[in-house]
Amino acid sequence: MENVTATEFKVPTREDVAPINQGIFDNLNKALGFVPNLYATIAYSENGLKRFLDYQNAKTSLNNKEKEAVNLVVSQVNECVYCQSAHTVLGKMNGFNDAQLLDIRKGRSDNPKLDALVKLAADITLNRGKAKNETVEDFFAQGYTKENLVDVILQVSDKTAMNYLHNLTKVPVDFPLAETL
Repeated sequence: MENVTATEFKVPTREDVAPINQGIFDNLNKALGFVPNLYATIAYSENGLKRFLDYQNAKTSLNNKEKEAVNLVVSQVNECVYCQSAHTVLGKMNGFNDAQLLDIRKGRSDNPKLDALVKLAADITLNRGKAKNETVEDFFAQGYTKENLVDVILQVSDKTAMNYLHNLTKVPVDFPLAETL
């Protein structure tokens, strides 16, 4: 059963948001060539967009490929079409091919270290932080550290917030659809 929101969320334009967010829109336009609809939606909150981007762009022990693997599997578990689409594109930009991206969406990888990461991120998401002991142990057995574990949890929380925002607002997807794989 699909939830229906009482209020339709239109994507705010630069003129619709607070001055601090207008500056962020300008920076996103310079960096990306557009303002992703989900970021624009965060700008309904005067302070939310800056706060979220600071959190999202903070240093982490995970490399970009690992972050994209976490982002993609979490978005799959949370059934967020917007983020699946965005992280399919970003995954390709970070060196994954179509087959690898599909495997990650299915919660696996042929690379043992990445497989342990993907399985842990999916388990954390599915079980609301109560991952199975064997999944955590396999993660550590593949060479990951306690620092990496904390960073995986933070990455899951970042992506879950975006997944929930899209699943509730249903703003239009402005990335090529992931289903085209």
